[in-house]
Amino acid sequence: MNKVMTRTVQLRPGTRPPGRRDSRRPGAPSSRRPLTPPAAPPGPRPTDLFAERLLAVLSGRRPVHWMLRHTAGHAYDDLARLAERGPLRTHGNDPVVRDIGYFVPRAGALEVFARIAAGDRLRAMAFRLEQGADLRWRCTAVEMGGPRAPHDD
Repeated sequence: MNKVMTRTVQLRPGTRPPGRRDSRRPGAPSSRRPLTPPAAPPGPRPTDLFAERLLAVLSGRRPVHWMLRHTAGHAYDDLARLAERGPLRTHGNDPVVRDIGYFVPRAGALEVFARIAAGDRLRAMAFRLEQGADLRWRCTAVEMGGPRAPHDD
């Protein structure tokens, strides 16, 4: 039969029992970063949201003026020119976003690319998002594969 050994410690009044000095115990401060990244804010990312919005306009499912409050600068005019050509209109299945990537040139700005499957073709779409003083994201440029239209400044 195994014996359990215990040790009795006599404490003086007003003192605490000896504790562990190990910094790895739960609740101890640590200089290491957590292993999991902080949670992303709820809701869709602005890159995904704008890719879907632009896709809806360029495929003819939504009118161009639907993007009026979500654009700034020349982006609305560029979008209107693109929508006239209907570059993502297909017969049959609606176009879908296959992949999205982005680059952060500075805080509050995103340069985004999306690969769009339209029928049996894969198309490229690029757009720029900028965050305003009101913290809302707005599209400031949009392009589809092909030559650019000149701006009338």
